[in-house]
Amino acid sequence: MKMKSDKEIVRLSRRTVYQNRWMQVNEDKVRFPAGFEGIYGVVEKPPFAIIIPVHSDGRIQMVQQFRYPIGRRCWELPQGSWEDTPESTPEALARGELAEETGYRAQSMQKIGEMFPAEGLLNQLCHIFVAHGLEEGETSREATETDMETASFSMEEIMAMFENGEMPDANSMAALGYWKMKAGFGL
Repeated sequence: MKMKSDKEIVRLSRRTVYQNRWMQVNEDKVRFPAGFEGIYGVVEKPPFAIIIPVHSDGRIQMVQQFRYPIGRRCWELPQGSWEDTPESTPEALARGELAEETGYRAQSMQKIGEMFPAEGLLNQLCHIFVAHGLEEGETSREATETDMETASFSMEEIMAMFENGEMPDANSMAALGYWKMKAGFGL
């Protein structure tokens, strides 16, 4: 049980400055632990899942798409949220995103952890899953994902993509690192 402490930032008021289907941006008036007041920008987004799809030969299924904010195509793990059904279970979300983006269905889906990708400004929670027993099928991509490609890579190839900038996605890096650490520590 979380206990409130005098070392927390307290929200005094909230003003929504922007909102669309995918996010809400708030400006909160806050009181800091030392007693002074200020503002805090908070972006609200529904939870998302990131999936590490592992083939029987150990290769990882990835996706590539154009990422408008950075102006280029990048490889990353399949990931996404369901803005229209935020009450979906994390596993249903992970299974759905895997099938939608790659066409693969998983016989087993194991949740290995959670993370907040940008807790300094974003309240979005990420559920990390590993998928095994992959069976190929048809993709069902959204209209905004029609340029998406999918391919499988060895961990060595993925490391090379990290190093040469083809895979700058922090969520993919964190999920793969956590998965490898967890396996290495026998957790």
